Amino acid sequence: MKKKFSLFLVLLLALGTVLTACSGSKSGDGGKNGDNAKKDQVLNLVETQEIPTMDSALATDVVSFTALNNVMEGLYRLGKNDEPVEGIAEGEPQVSKDGKTWTFKLRDAKWSNGDPVTAGDFVYAWRKVVDPKTASQYAYIMYDIKNAQAINEGKMKPEQLGVKALDDKTLQVQLETPIPYFKNLLTFGTFLPQDEKFVKEQGKNYGLEADTTVYNGPFVLSSWKHDDKWQMKKNPNYWDKDSVKLKEVNVKVIKDTQTGVNLYESNATDRVNLDSEFVDKYKNDKDLKYEKEATVFFLRFNEQNPVLKNVDARKAISMAFDKNQFTKVVLNNGSIPADYFVPAEFVKGPNGKYFRDENGNFNTYNVKEAKKYWAKAKKALGKDKITLELLNYDDDLSRKAGEYLKEQLEKNLKGLTVNIKQQPFKQKLDLEAKMNYDFSLAGWGPDYADPMTFIDMFVTDGGNNEMHYSNPEYDKLVQEAKTTYALQPEKRWEAMLKAEKILLDQDAAIAPVYQRGRAVLQRPYVKGLLKHKVGPELSYKWVSIQ
Repeated sequence: MKKKFSLFLVLLLALGTVLTACSGSKSGDGGKNGDNAKKDQVLNLVETQEIPTMDSALATDVVSFTALNNVMEGLYRLGKNDEPVEGIAEGEPQVSKDGKTWTFKLRDAKWSNGDPVTAGDFVYAWRKVVDPKTASQYAYIMYDIKNAQAINEGKMKPEQLGVKALDDKTLQVQLETPIPYFKNLLTFGTFLPQDEKFVKEQGKNYGLEADTTVYNGPFVLSSWKHDDKWQMKKNPNYWDKDSVKLKEVNVKVIKDTQTGVNLYESNATDRVNLDSEFVDKYKNDKDLKYEKEATVFFLRFNEQNPVLKNVDARKAISMAFDKNQFTKVVLNNGSIPADYFVPAEFVKGPNGKYFRDENGNFNTYNVKEAKKYWAKAKKALGKDKITLELLNYDDDLSRKAGEYLKEQLEKNLKGLTVNIKQQPFKQKLDLEAKMNYDFSLAGWGPDYADPMTFIDMFVTDGGNNEMHYSNPEYDKLVQEAKTTYALQPEKRWEAMLKAEKILLDQDAAIAPVYQRGRAVLQRPYVKGLLKHKVGPELSYKWVSIQ
């Protein structure tokens, strides 16, 4: 997800997102009421970015998917260790012998407006995703469902999607090929249901305001002041409301880390993420911990730009900045250099080895080689002076990252000038989607626990390609891994390994920068806050203030 994180997030994830949590008796009291505040079960969070959308068919980023994860519920949701647990589906699905037909029984559940949650709500929402009129960037994630790709390409009608309501409480899904991770995939936000009647009543306004969205999850979005704050309250209609201890969650948009640190130092904050300048200060604090993530940040190259269409130029940029210094000095938060796209310690293959350990590294930092590629590119382009614009997020850590990349690239690639364009999260995503940029610092987090969540991002005309990159051999390997080798784990794994090599080693389609880690200060009395490596970043359902 565009933890830009994909997926997820991943996204996808805005670089340097700061999350803080504190207890408070009232919204915004900063938790200063101590024990009385804790009894009120109020959680306050700080986010660096606005929610782009609450329409699950249009969401692409971790901010949106995290919000959706806490106010919506699909067939399953993520529990501890990112394992799928029951959501609207009750019990295990019934799967046919050939693995292509999945049947789900739905529990009695309601939307926040009192409407029942039915199998038809899933059918409506999923058809909406694959309908080309919706222009969902995540439509491809449903291509495993029968006819989904043909529908999205305008060759069939949405009504021909392989999903049907056998009755109000029975949903049947037909797959093109058996998918071993399908149940995990169903925890992802694009597979959420939508209340058809309500959505049609709201029209184009659906998902844009708190009161133009309806909810079936642990919380409801009770208020939303754009670019400033939003609030969630416990959903009294939620089927599992007894498991929800929090009464209220408040999220404030704050872009600078210092504000979060100030809250922590005044004992008003329960959790804060630290960037480099604060990590050393708190290195001996008992509350400091490091969290590993599966989110990789990288440079996107828009190949519509004549310079970046040149593979030698892309390789030069990929090898011209010191990732080790960047992670140790600029980040200093547990992040590690990434000379790869599928993250380290993410998933293991049929032979028990991590994908990363098998495929090695690509385009590592090498100024001498970078200069050779750059000279070759300039000669082919007939240019000695080149100016490129780097599209970037507008939070504190992103600014530092952008400045570091600019300094390194201009120093090591003679004749290159890098101009930085800082943009709020939503606007940055929009510029990337419209291909209105030269190169961009982006992040991607996994939507599900399989290398394919990274590998299939850059197929020709893919919803999250956004670079005009195309390689028929790469496309073929991705397709084979999804279909031909679906039930042949070794061959499927090998196809994905080869695809990553083409993407990075042969084509340098992207330039990986780092795999994110977080340095976090967290007080012990916030219990049950789940942090996910796939899909949404956080789950509040099981949180309690003790």
